Amino acid sequence: MPIIENRDIVVVGQQPWDTPIGSNCKDLAMEFSKHNRVLYINSPLDRRTKFQQRDTESVKKRIRVLEGEQDGLEEIAPNLWAYYPDVVLESINFIKWTPIFRWLNKVNNKRFAISIKKAISRLDFQNIILFNDSDMFRSYHLKELLNPRISVYYSRDNMIATPYWGHHGRHLEPELIKKSDLCVANSIYLANYCKKYNPNSFYVGQGCDFELFKNDDSVQIPEDVADIQRPILGFVGALLSIRLDENILLHLAEQRPDWSIVLVGPEDDEFRASKLHQLKNVYFLGAKKPATLAAYIKGFDVCLNPQALNPLTIGNYPRKIDEYLAMGKPVLATKTEAIGIFKDYIYIAETREDYVTLAEKALTGYNEALANKRIAFAQTHTWEKNVEEIYRAIAQIEKT
Repeated sequence: MPIIENRDIVVVGQQPWDTPIGSNCKDLAMEFSKHNRVLYINSPLDRRTKFQQRDTESVKKRIRVLEGEQDGLEEIAPNLWAYYPDVVLESINFIKWTPIFRWLNKVNNKRFAISIKKAISRLDFQNIILFNDSDMFRSYHLKELLNPRISVYYSRDNMIATPYWGHHGRHLEPELIKKSDLCVANSIYLANYCKKYNPNSFYVGQGCDFELFKNDDSVQIPEDVADIQRPILGFVGALLSIRLDENILLHLAEQRPDWSIVLVGPEDDEFRASKLHQLKNVYFLGAKKPATLAAYIKGFDVCLNPQALNPLTIGNYPRKIDEYLAMGKPVLATKTEAIGIFKDYIYIAETREDYVTLAEKALTGYNEALANKRIAFAQTHTWEKNVEEIYRAIAQIEKT
């Protein structure tokens, strides 16, 4: 039996339900809904986005909701609803003077809360659990405005290390952590960060979708990988300079021109301008649908996670490594504070020179028994277990 069941859970966060990329928040909501009713709140439109991205389908949909042409409440699955708020918030993050920002942010929170209450009322949610996935601005006042039975702050990224969240977030996030009933985090580093402001902070681990990442006969290597010269060292995910160390990839490609470096995912401006595009043994395959990612990983001989080391990344749980290991693949990753739990199953590099040496080991050290150990270890990181730990933390606080 689950620790918490037959409850009403309202989830707020940064990723909308219709995001094309993977999302911890969405995966957690789906797991919550197996034994509870869940209302997933999409981020509301802000005035700048409504104007600048008005031709995108996601914004068009939200405008139809605003104009009453479409119902903003959608049933996604049994016990799970996604809500598109019928409200526009002011774009205020350009305001640097904190008192003015706080005042306008409270106005935004009130508008947001009024819209959320409409959905709560329609579904007749009672004594809600409010689960906040790092939404430190729009949802800063929701504990007071929605009056949940218990409020949970979820930390899965050091968001205040980014320019967008950093200026005001370095004040607001600690305050929000402090006033939440409890905090849960997907890495020990982030749990310790939360614990500085709230003693009721818990490390709850991380989940992975093993239905998507299975290395069986039904998974066929795509043609755009199958035709590339082996060995292939590959990466799957967003190519963002703030998260990935381009110099590691350059070093690998230049030191071993007989190796192919395959990068699958959308690029930011820095990666689009990278020297990597000039190298004949580096292949940019672009963004792919989530359902096809396992097929690309299957085509790799070694999977890479060349993480940059900075305040944003240093404590993050590397979900990608679970996805690689679930396919039984050799994994080569940068040493970070969160990487220790994988130390018996992957190759860990401290320098770009280590990447070359360890890649050679990974290429020659493959065997089926080791692949099966990797798969078995990855499968201990299920969403079910992750949510069980969250439930355990909630139950512990509710008893006090």
